[in-house]
Amino acid sequence: MTGYQHIPHGFEPVFDERSRVLVLGSFPSVLSRANDFYYGNPRNRFWRVMARVLGEPVPADEDIPAKRRLLLAHGVALWDVVQSCDVRGSSDASIKNVVPVDVARITSVSPVRAVLCNGGTAGRLYHRWLEPQSGLAAQVLPSTSPANAAWGEERLAAAWSEVLSPLLP
Repeated sequence: MTGYQHIPHGFEPVFDERSRVLVLGSFPSVLSRANDFYYGNPRNRFWRVMARVLGEPVPADEDIPAKRRLLLAHGVALWDVVQSCDVRGSSDASIKNVVPVDVARITSVSPVRAVLCNGGTAGRLYHRWLEPQSGLAAQVLPSTSPANAAWGEERLAAAWSEVLSPLLP
């Protein structure tokens, strides 16, 4: 297990009693953990894609309250599938010894009617660990990670919009 560390998630989910869509990543990257919030790598296109789909300005990288407001104003919750795991750096492919989050923490207080996974790893982990508890099937969307170089930002926004827009109020 050279290079592996057991890492806890480190920060709270974003949700409130009006959240109708739950977006799940796999596990925070090294930069996200350092910034203490989701999608902290400025090369990750998540915040630009979400702002575009939601028809809002892109929040500044360091403006965590604006990022929370962006999601909550549109009924979107955000979390990751993994509460803690053994991982090498930011590599989703290296995730082992998963301790999943307690998804009921959100679904028991929010009227979540759709789960969207940001990438294949989040989708596989959700299907294995969380779908049996939530009873909600997830739709897997293309990853906004810079590692998914085959998908440009425009194409990502179109794919995310096609799925997310009909779920919004």
